[in-house]
Amino acid sequence: MYRTTRLSRRAAVLATSTATVAALALVPAGAALGAPAAKGCENRNNTTLSSLLECVDADGAMEHMAALQEIADANGGNRAAGTEGYEQSVQYVVETLEAAGWDVSIDEFDYTYFGPASLSQLTPIQADYSTGAFSGTGAGDVTGNVVPVDLDLGLGNTSTSGCQPEDFAGLDFSGPNDIALVQRGACNFGDKALNAETAGAEAVVIFNQGNTAERTALIVANAGTLTDGTPITHGIPVVGASYDDGVALSAEGSTAHVFVPAPENRPQKNVIAEKTGVNDDNVVMAGAHLDSVEAGPGINDNGSGSAALIEIAQNLSKLEPQNTIRLAWWAAEEDGLLGSEAYVAGLSQEEQDRIALYLNFDMVASPNYIFMVYDGDESGWLAPAGVPIPDGSVQIEKLFESYYTSVGEPYDDAQFSGRSDYDAFIRVGIPAGGLFTGAEVQKTEEQESIWGGVAGESYDQCYHLACDTIDNVNEHALDVNVDAIATAVLAYSYSTESVNGVTGVKVPGGLKLPAPAGPEGTIGGNAGGLDPDLVGGHDHDHHHGSTETD
Repeated sequence: MYRTTRLSRRAAVLATSTATVAALALVPAGAALGAPAAKGCENRNNTTLSSLLECVDADGAMEHMAALQEIADANGGNRAAGTEGYEQSVQYVVETLEAAGWDVSIDEFDYTYFGPASLSQLTPIQADYSTGAFSGTGAGDVTGNVVPVDLDLGLGNTSTSGCQPEDFAGLDFSGPNDIALVQRGACNFGDKALNAETAGAEAVVIFNQGNTAERTALIVANAGTLTDGTPITHGIPVVGASYDDGVALSAEGSTAHVFVPAPENRPQKNVIAEKTGVNDDNVVMAGAHLDSVEAGPGINDNGSGSAALIEIAQNLSKLEPQNTIRLAWWAAEEDGLLGSEAYVAGLSQEEQDRIALYLNFDMVASPNYIFMVYDGDESGWLAPAGVPIPDGSVQIEKLFESYYTSVGEPYDDAQFSGRSDYDAFIRVGIPAGGLFTGAEVQKTEEQESIWGGVAGESYDQCYHLACDTIDNVNEHALDVNVDAIATAVLAYSYSTESVNGVTGVKVPGGLKLPAPAGPEGTIGGNAGGLDPDLVGGHDHDHHHGSTETD
């Protein structure tokens, strides 16, 4: 996957990389935090870190998040890929960045859109349930008997429901419309659906396992991928359900209605904004996904990362960088990183080689936050099998860690898992790093003592829900992270020597950052919510390995 020339060049600079992080010289930035933006920022040429950090702040980012909220409010409560809400989000970013003087382009790719799925129980009770169609599902409108398949209910269960064809032996799928009810656990979602279809089911409902408190919520809403590990296209509708709704559907005499609309081809748009540098062959990229899930407006996930980049772009409007800066707002991340993957796949080898590094910002203002940095040096967590960590990624991690240390903010590791839009970049050998403030994993008492907030509650209780609104963000976390992102983008716009060995120029005024204080080591067994093998139900599970249900 990696070109020998790329690896050799980066390997050659590893011996000097530690010294080069120190060469990104040390400026106190803490004073900028929480302060209002300085007057006249719209006319400033923010060439120094101190001047840039006086201008970027949470208030500016919140204005952009409020605009995304208004777009969602006007479009059914979401900004999901394939919807008018997403299209208007694209338009907002394009117009805002063009007004700030950036060269903006649209990167379009093919996208199959499924309209909202529905799931209702008809007997012995009547109820409508939250649901979503898995990627790879077939379309269909099915009303029929619910047939439970080898269920194992209750806390601590070890469900293997639907994993073997034998699980369906002796079950009655002879009716005109039968709906297989299978439980998460032990094998790929696609295997369960394939076995159900082969047994004669006309529809499938896959509900969460319920073996732990974390595995009870709805497990789909554009979150499941049926084709990973099972490379087929299913001919029947396959939808998800929460554990409690699955238990209700398993009642004797249960009938239900499952609907998945026919797919439509709706090409989607990544927004790419660029500011050409003196060295146009050394491109510094930063990105955030712009789409939400269908369930809600997606203001923390990921209006926060999107808004932070817009705020920074506006305040770099007059910068003449040494290295080209390229910012990206990705489409269809919530469907499996589709926008970023399509973008990287469309680059020639020469174009890939021009990209010095990629920075990713997906959820940077969680309401019950902790500060986390992608663990490029694997000091806290090993990357999952098959996930590469390109040379230079460690140096990106150290820069963010040094920034947090400079402003007195404790931080921890989040697994370098490839479970967001940086995956496509690291797969072709481009160094990457990023920040994360947490999703559905619960904060511990130790973390409460360090970062505040509420122990026993999720980092983001509204993760992938309708309540992920403008009220679902922590402004302090946003303020800290906007400055952290601005620091990295500005530093690398002058020099990427620490990452890829390409000498640039010194940051005017210097960039003095202390040695990293070190991660707090509080993550415990969940890798910050990014390890698919340790954390169940994380809706980003569709990002490579999503079909793993064990």
